[in-house]
Amino acid sequence: MTDPDMADAIYIEPLNPEILCEIIRKERPDGLLPTIGGQTGLNLAVAVAKTGVLEECNVEVLGTSIESIEEGEDRELFKKLMIEIKEPIPKSKTVNTVSEAKEFVKQIGLPAVIRPAYTLGGTGGGIAFTDAELEKITQHGLNLSPITQVLIEQAILGTAGWGEFELEVMRDKNDNCIIICPMENFDPMGIHTGESIVTAPTQTLNDHDFQTLRTSAIKIIRALKVKGGCNIQFALNYNTGEYVIIEVNPRVSRSSALASKATGYPIARIAAKIAIGMTLDEIPNDVTKETKACFEPTIDYVVVKIPRWPFDKFETADKRIGTQMKSTGETMAIGRTFEESLQKAIRSLEVGRFGLGHDPKDKVCSDNEEIISNLKVATHKRMMYVRDAIKCGISPSEIHEISGINQWFLEKVKNIYDIGEKIELTKESILLAKRNGFSDVQIGTVVGKSEKEVRQFRISNGVIPTYKMVDTCAAEFKAYTPYMYSTYEREDESNPTDNDKKVIIVGGGPIRIGQGIEFDYACVHSVFALRELGYEALIINNNPETVSTDFDTSDKLYFEPLTYEDVLNIIEREKPYGVILQFGGQTPINMAMKLEEAGVNILGTQPSSIDTAENRNKFGAILDRLGIPSADWGTAFSFEEALKTANKIGYPVLVRPSYVLGGRAMQIVDNDEELKGYMKEAVNVSPEHPVLIDKYLANAIELDVDALCDGDSVFVAAIMEHIEEAGVHSGDSACVIPPQNISDSIKDKVIEYTKKLAVELGTVGLINMQMAVKDDVVYILEANPRASRTVPYVSKSVGVPLAKMATKIMLGKKLSELGLKEYKEPKFASVKEVVFPFLKLQGVIPELGPEMKSTGEVMGIDSNFDRAFFKAQAAAGVELPSKGNVLMAIGKDKHKIEAIPLAKEIIEMGFKLYCTRSTADIFKENGVESVKVPKIRDDPLVLEMMKKKEIQLVINIHRGSHPKSDSSTIRRACVELDIPCITRMSSTKAAIRAIKALTNDKISVNSLEEYYKEFNNI
Repeated sequence: MTDPDMADAIYIEPLNPEILCEIIRKERPDGLLPTIGGQTGLNLAVAVAKTGVLEECNVEVLGTSIESIEEGEDRELFKKLMIEIKEPIPKSKTVNTVSEAKEFVKQIGLPAVIRPAYTLGGTGGGIAFTDAELEKITQHGLNLSPITQVLIEQAILGTAGWGEFELEVMRDKNDNCIIICPMENFDPMGIHTGESIVTAPTQTLNDHDFQTLRTSAIKIIRALKVKGGCNIQFALNYNTGEYVIIEVNPRVSRSSALASKATGYPIARIAAKIAIGMTLDEIPNDVTKETKACFEPTIDYVVVKIPRWPFDKFETADKRIGTQMKSTGETMAIGRTFEESLQKAIRSLEVGRFGLGHDPKDKVCSDNEEIISNLKVATHKRMMYVRDAIKCGISPSEIHEISGINQWFLEKVKNIYDIGEKIELTKESILLAKRNGFSDVQIGTVVGKSEKEVRQFRISNGVIPTYKMVDTCAAEFKAYTPYMYSTYEREDESNPTDNDKKVIIVGGGPIRIGQGIEFDYACVHSVFALRELGYEALIINNNPETVSTDFDTSDKLYFEPLTYEDVLNIIEREKPYGVILQFGGQTPINMAMKLEEAGVNILGTQPSSIDTAENRNKFGAILDRLGIPSADWGTAFSFEEALKTANKIGYPVLVRPSYVLGGRAMQIVDNDEELKGYMKEAVNVSPEHPVLIDKYLANAIELDVDALCDGDSVFVAAIMEHIEEAGVHSGDSACVIPPQNISDSIKDKVIEYTKKLAVELGTVGLINMQMAVKDDVVYILEANPRASRTVPYVSKSVGVPLAKMATKIMLGKKLSELGLKEYKEPKFASVKEVVFPFLKLQGVIPELGPEMKSTGEVMGIDSNFDRAFFKAQAAAGVELPSKGNVLMAIGKDKHKIEAIPLAKEIIEMGFKLYCTRSTADIFKENGVESVKVPKIRDDPLVLEMMKKKEIQLVINIHRGSHPKSDSSTIRRACVELDIPCITRMSSTKAAIRAIKALTNDKISVNSLEEYYKEFNNI
């Protein structure tokens, strides 16, 4: 959405009221649409409305009014409305203090649900089973609610027979209302719907109960006067038929994206049209072209959504799932039965599983105590424990009693298990398995054959997938948008063209750390380029949250798992000219060699070049041949080999598995003992590939470079300088374009190395390189001849759509034809800052290292680095203070010495400085006075000051992490209490510069187009 050609003006600015008011005053828009941008958009619209700027600039709120938003979001106002319209809600009370919460719980008893007002994804909420949990969760929720309000609610849990349902509803100004999609959670009440496995349509409701919920949903949306989309969550008791309203989102939500993809009904687009005054009976259905948007979608298939959690990155995280979201993304699958869709969804998660068990990674738990414990308390592994319970003879009815999961779903899981146990290498058996979602890998595991052998048997016996269409109307009307899913039936609706200019793009799958929305961005731009060149563009992906899976982004969409089997099935059906794997991150790259062996024409950089870049021996040989420096390195398959290599190189060393993304299991190791513990995990992460061991370059400046290569010529698009020093994963480091601290001669060397390497690797398309500068020597760290995470950031910073250009290069265009010549730096600064999930993950210590932990990123743009860095921090939710108290707690003495001039600057700027004991002592010896605070274990004064908002900024550079250290406690408190916390010396220097730059200066706002025009003379 932040591409210059997506709107008439694009502002990449912090989403806060001050900035939004400035943009409104500058642009003088006619209307403000608050309900498309999730909770952030709602909160901003409400805050801006209170400033009076909308009246001042005569701006109309479009669609749902501010009053309706407040009525839906403010827990007390919503409760009053439900009582007025006689709709049932759980016993509840809004409170503003912990003591009020305790008083109310005396009436309703424990367990109780705590729901903060105006927060996203259940942030700050939870279920309290004890008084201590009640106090802790309530205080946390009050801290995070923008209006310091939480709802204390009677707990309605699955173990008492309650299931959870969601209805996506649409209403226009004429009071026309329709239900877009009814959804049911596999997980029972008590687990946030974003954390739940969700099915569409509902599977267990009888018609009477469905009509009851439908009537209630329409009554509620009318009472709220919502104009556009609305998501309503119900709890319904399977045993008694009674229902209660849990929550309403008077906006387009995360569930709306799922509902849109499940039905083919573009909820956000229709909501936007309603917001500008159109009605449902006027808006055409883009799928059928004949019907109008007032026709309720009809679904003749089953959709299953499964969340994707980041726990592989956070070993210490509390892995229990409940009322607060912890998942980073989700995947969706479509099939004709629940069994088929569930298994397809599991293999779409890309966690090494090919379905519900019966695969090479299967380790069945036979410990009944462990199984029951994991059925009672939900974690990301509960589905596999359900399967284990069935294998161990625990009946679906018993599992239901323990877990609260509806018995209908459990019978379906048992059916999958039973079929898996009986698979044989016969046409009839394999067809039955396929219709229940079994992959070739699972079938091979059961019958003792390889995936390739099962595939050959299946195809020779005519057991091949057919493709069905998602058409919103169960085939009552002709559909004009080819949106396909696979199944194993007789009729095929895919109707492939015989176009010799047809290209398939393989997407990136579910969002997770290291592989986020940036790869979807690249895939969508690739589609745009293909269409510009007259090619038919097809997408394969399974992420319901992305633009690539909109039914009208590509010429044909296949909503399928991104596995070798599923992708090759589609390629064999469509017979394209070529396949693009370069834009989907590691997911398509991992299947490149197998697809090439199967005779698929891979466009752009060839798999052999990608393998050369990943293979340290081959890559090292190229560097030697080109005379390009790299840090000392080695590879190892075992601890003994690793020990020998590490001792030869000298500690500290950076160790990581090869062929993984996002720094998975990357670590800085200081001694033999740490290396031994590390090797056990690394070998498990990537057993068929060696562990890479590099000399760690301490205190180096790290650089990222993005470039395009047509095989002969190279265009260097940008050099990014990391703000954190080398050792922090590039995905977790803030960075800036153009670089601020390297000389022109270093830049020339970086460009020279980039050009040499790109050509030597045979790059056709995009390449990303990571380098480090130490003592004026440029070292190559790694090269990735594919799209990287930085593509959108660079494209917007330099005004060149890299993914589009790369696609054109893959199809034969030369850089000279595209008008791309020499490296040119923008005259403004763009700072990328990252966003972390620490708030959602209890038990995780906020610290940065070589393994990526961030879940997203923001960008700050301004005339210089200092101002851009300030904006980037604000955009990431870190409000750097202009006055108040600063706490400095620094571990190593050398860092304390380095921090002395910074401490002096902080005092000169008018801040009062508080320091931990040893930091204060060294500062005092060097003429810096501060207030000394005790260690937390002696006196929790620091924590009390933080709770009272008496500390505005924390600078904590620790000696080494330990979960019980003062440093870890302080950092975690900063996360919980929303206090800015800086953990690196380089970031501290940047923050001080940023605070200085904007302390006495007003923030300015410019559109992206204005930056290009003013600073680049475009």
